[in-house]
Order: sequence, then C-alpha cells, then structure tokens
Amino acid sequence: MKPMTDSKNLLECAYYWEKNAPDQMYFTQPMGGGDANVKTWTWRQAILEARRMAAYLKSLDFPERSHIAICSKNCAHWVMADLAIWMAGHVSIPIFPTLTADIVQYTIEHSESKLLFVGKLDPIWDDMKKGVPDGLQMIAFPLAPDNDHEQWDDIVAKHEPLTEPAERSPDEVSTIIYTSGSTGKPKGVMLSFGSMHQCAKGVTEFLNTNSDDRVLSYLPMSHAFERWVVEAHSFYAGFLMYFVECLDTFIQDLQRARPTLFISVPRLWLKFQLGVFKKMPPEKLNKLLKIPILKGIVKKKILTQLGLNHVRFAGSGSAPIPKEVIEWYRNLGLELLEGYGMTENFSYSHITKPGEVRAGYVGSPVPGVQQKISEQGEILVKSIGTMMGYYKMPEKTKEDLTEDGFLKTGDLGEIDEKGRLKITGRAKEIFKTSKGKYVAPAPIENLLSNHPRVEACCVSGTGYPQPYGVVMLSEDAREGLERGEKSAIESELEEHFKTVNSSLPHHEHLAFLAVAKTEWLPDNGFLTPTMKIKRATLEDAYGAFADDWYSQKKPVVWEK
Repeated sequence: MKPMTDSKNLLECAYYWEKNAPDQMYFTQPMGGGDANVKTWTWRQAILEARRMAAYLKSLDFPERSHIAICSKNCAHWVMADLAIWMAGHVSIPIFPTLTADIVQYTIEHSESKLLFVGKLDPIWDDMKKGVPDGLQMIAFPLAPDNDHEQWDDIVAKHEPLTEPAERSPDEVSTIIYTSGSTGKPKGVMLSFGSMHQCAKGVTEFLNTNSDDRVLSYLPMSHAFERWVVEAHSFYAGFLMYFVECLDTFIQDLQRARPTLFISVPRLWLKFQLGVFKKMPPEKLNKLLKIPILKGIVKKKILTQLGLNHVRFAGSGSAPIPKEVIEWYRNLGLELLEGYGMTENFSYSHITKPGEVRAGYVGSPVPGVQQKISEQGEILVKSIGTMMGYYKMPEKTKEDLTEDGFLKTGDLGEIDEKGRLKITGRAKEIFKTSKGKYVAPAPIENLLSNHPRVEACCVSGTGYPQPYGVVMLSEDAREGLERGEKSAIESELEEHFKTVNSSLPHHEHLAFLAVAKTEWLPDNGFLTPTMKIKRATLEDAYGAFADDWYSQKKPVVWEK
C-alpha cells in the first residue's frame, strides 16, 4: 500500500495504517531465546497498546507538553512508548542506553522529565540508574532488567484505549534529542512534528519505499539517524520493522528479517567484510569473482549468508567509509550509498544517488535541502529537518543558526560541479604542528581505517613536528595477538603506515602509529553511543605517552 499523502504529522500516519491495514504486520520482536520466542504485532495491535498507555499517561495529569524520557535499546515498546507520549500530548526525551550515570542525571534534570520508561538494557544499567533522580516515576518494558517499577503489560491491561488523542500541530515540539556528547555536555535538539513528518515523507519519496519493504532496527533509536530513517520512515511508509535480540544473534536476526532496506555504520560494514575474509581469503575470493560461470553464484552466496540478498537500498552513515570498502561491496552487487547529516537537522541532509557515486563524496542534498560553503570554508545546510533550537540554550542556538536559517555544521567541505559534497575536515578538530602547519585529522583517519587490522583510529599531534596516529586493533588482530602473531601484525601495520604517508602531503606525514592496548567502547568513554571517537578523551588518555613514542623513532609503537 502507498502511504497517506495528505497527513500533517506522524501520528496521523500511524492512525492511517491502523485503519487501512490493521492486520498487516508491523513489528517482529525477539523476546529472548532466539527463533523459538519471537513476538509480532500488527498495526492494530501496536496502535492499540500505544492508545492504552496514552490513556494512563493522560490520567497522571501532567501539565500539557510535559517531557517523558525513554531509556532502552531498540524494541517494539520503544516505538509504542513514543507514540503514547505524543498521543497523550507530551514530548519524548530519548536517552542513549549506554551512558554514564552523570550524563543520565544531566539529561533527565536538564529536560525536566516527569517520568522514565525503562526498557531493554545491558548490565551497564546498574551503573546508569545511579543517575536517575530519586522519586522519579518509572515504567518498565517487558524486556527491562529485573526491577520493581510499574510494568508496561499491567498498565496496558488495566486501561481502555485513548479514543481522542491530543491534536499535535506541525510547529510544536515533538521530541528533544540530546546530542551524543563528543564535545562537552549533550545539547538538547528540539525537533517539531512538522519537520519529523516532512523528513519521513522526503525519504519515502526519495527511496520509493512502501508497506512491502522490511527493515532491521538496531542502530540506537535514541539517535536522530535511526529515529528518522527507521522509526519516522516506518510511520509514513508503513513497512515492517524487525528488531535484534543481541549482538551474538545479529546475523540470525538479519537473516530472519531479510531486509529490503539496510543502513549501517562503517565499523559494521568492515566487520561484515572481515567475516567474509575469515571464511574465504581475499585473494581466493577475487579469483572466484573473475570466473564468469562462478561469480554470480559466489556473490549470491555471500549476500545470502549475510542476510542481505534482498536489499535494494544499502546505506552507510555516522562516519566516513573508505572508498575501497564501497567498491568491494559494489563488486558483490550491493551498491553502498553514503549519507551525511546531523542531530540538528534530524540527519536529513545528503545521500549519494545510485549511479552518481563519487569516491570521497557524501552525496547530494536530498529534496528540501539547500547547501553552501561559507567564506571560511564551513558547510552550511538548510533543511526541512532543521531544529527549532537547543533546549534552554538560546545563545547557542543563535550561534549555530544563521539569520537566514542555515545550520553551521562545523564541518569543512567542497561542492563539485554536480552538487556533490565532500567533507574535508572538522573546523574545531584542525590542529597546528610545531612547524606551524595545520592538520585536519578526519581525512587521515579515514585512510588509516581502510585496513583489516584497524577498527578505529585517532590522529593527533598538537605542538609536535609531525602528527601521529593511535589505532585500536580489529577483533581479528586482537585474536592474532593472543595467538602470538604480534610480529606479523606489526609488519602489516608498518606497510599500511607507509602506504598512508605516501598519499599525504609532507606536513601531514605521520611520525608513527601507536597501537592502543585498551579496546575503545562507549562503556569506557572512548566512543560516543553512535560509535564516533571522543577525540578529547582519547587525546587526554594517550597524550601523556606521546613524548616516549616520538623518542622511539619507529613506525609502529605499542602502548605498554
């Protein structure tokens, strides 16, 4: 079925599917235990639960447009809670499911949230919940850790559905998404019902999606990217959402979903590639792909094993992805398209168009987006998804938005003759060496990441003659160290170091690569919840070793 084109907000879209496709499947949720315990919801069932929860929220007599928080990994109840909050006339406040207690406390207190939905969470919740203010009312999803809170199922069973949900106008706040906090404390990005709806409509028309499509939801729904391209998109287009059970069952969940749309981040695309290489070395695979009678069979087998054989649109976002990885997937018959966006514009900004991919470029503006480069070289974007402003931060809002409504992205870039955008660096990340030369770390990090032994990296070197790189080894390389393969891994990294330097201007040549001993994770503060590096944290952690590393005068050094 085609979506309702005359809707004015996402709630109206949900009601449309409730009325016109009530028995069509909407959610498929593993409840623990693999394929033997999977629950499904039709549109009628999903909206009914949301209406019942909305009735309870209304009964609490919170002031209109109160803020209600959701802390959970992606699951069916996350989406139903979001709908219920809107139906009851309130504003949803997503909280990343992997935060420190102090950021949890800051988010809840800064947003003045009246209630917290607690959902599917890892053991880290034991530490996170220390940041929940005393006395805050909490409601637990069925997949929540052990607790003594009010239970979702009990509330739903006791309340009749809300038959007259609140009217929500396009220009009022629908949600406040707190940025992932790669620099300083998170900022609350206020998005309107109108912008969320227009972005969902835009992506539906751009990708020509409809209710026959399928998607696997696993990137954090508390982040703008997944919230737009999966949740909001599903409300408008009406497609089926599958959820993952856990990391260990990811491939199994992917094979169950057989998605037609699949969006991921560079780290996962690289992990998929490494998983294929473990079963079939690159040299052997390349030979098989050159044999006409075999290449079609090999491609289909690999994509089927990954659960991607039905994908008609594959995307990558959140960070740059090496062009070699894009080319590798294209050789398998999967055109991997990049996207670019920010929380501040609901990620609705740029996507590479099929047939117009240019290596190193993140694509062209999607419908409803304007772009330009400032005199200082900064990318400015005006989008139908642009935020209303930062919550309680009028001065910061004024600083980040131009008078004519363009968002100052903080990224430096170039636009080619076809309007395609290239990110050349991050304005605030550029640093100066002791020779007085400026270095943009992001493009160098993109080059360093293009190696199977490297999972993540950070380039630094403020005040030193030349920059240097710190790399976190891939899982495969870490396993190799345990098998006593340190010498071979060091040799591979040294060759990669030389290759990267040969492509850089002399003032950007890396003095060395340092191999980090600690795995970088959101849990230990080295990565944001969306898997971006926290540059300041990494520089603080490794800066103290820099003098010793430089003194070794070796291409590859190891953290002791």
